[in-house]
Amino acid sequence: MSPATMPANDKPRAAELSRKTAETEVRVRLVVDGQGRADVSTGIGFLDHMLDLLARHALIDIEVKATGDLHVDMHHTTEDVGIVLGQALAEALGARAGIVRYGSVHLPMDETLSRVAIDVSGRPFLVWKVAFPTQKIGEMDTELMREWFQAFAQNAGITLHAECLYGENSHHIAESLFKGLARALRQAVAVDPREAGRVPSTKGSLRG
Repeated sequence: MSPATMPANDKPRAAELSRKTAETEVRVRLVVDGQGRADVSTGIGFLDHMLDLLARHALIDIEVKATGDLHVDMHHTTEDVGIVLGQALAEALGARAGIVRYGSVHLPMDETLSRVAIDVSGRPFLVWKVAFPTQKIGEMDTELMREWFQAFAQNAGITLHAECLYGENSHHIAESLFKGLARALRQAVAVDPREAGRVPSTKGSLRG
């Protein structure tokens, strides 16, 4: 691992969490300084595809095993996967010492262009400026994209702005947003050797 990606205290930035409710059971293992490996099974094919993309382009190793009340709909499973992934990222980053903190990207996907910007601030907030031309991608409701991003941002403790500048294909729009998030995260959670292990905030804390 190069100095630019080595955690400030040389400890692996990783977390393993689980969450069980009457609606879902979710288990997540996450390694920030990974190789982009994904082992994902949520019962929702399109969500699995998006999480594969997230891992690969963020270079974060992600394992997700989820079961839920899919006989009702996909809402609870989608949201709870976002919750636990966000919590795992927050735990893995710890005090967030030495990180770059900010990341942003314009991500093209064929006719679509999306912009994603994040601040690993400890202050969760989502700005979502995305319209899908269809109600579903495969069997998944497109409105659940926002639910996942909201759950992830809230529980990861990040400020997240996601916007589709233009696009015509719902699959391409969703994919550009997840890839955009991945690339922005890759920038933001990288260790900046010039920080020398300091928390990148004048307050001295990024815990909210």
